[in-house]
Amino acid sequence: MGVQQVDIPATEVIIKTDEKEIIITSPSVAKVNMMGQETFQISGTIEERALLTTPDISEDDVNTVMEQAHVDKDTAQKAIEDHNGDLAEAIMSLQKSDE
Repeated sequence: MGVQQVDIPATEVIIKTDEKEIIITSPSVAKVNMMGQETFQISGTIEERALLTTPDISEDDVNTVMEQAHVDKDTAQKAIEDHNGDLAEAIMSLQKSDE
């Protein structure tokens, strides 16, 4: 019938969505090829966790933005958060708003 199955010795499977991660521990994973179409069958212990929506921002990052854009700490912190941790974008946006 054209069905081939290969077991994959996985130790963990992570599925990421926009809102969360689905972690499957102690998984049983099979790669199935049926008439040229590959699919995966996964079973195991399932855990879900929300994704972090704010990036980790260090003091060095804040100081860099403060120095480069000539702004105070709160403004620098907000700009970094608004640009998902991208320092260059944060600095450029602050410099544009200063013009």
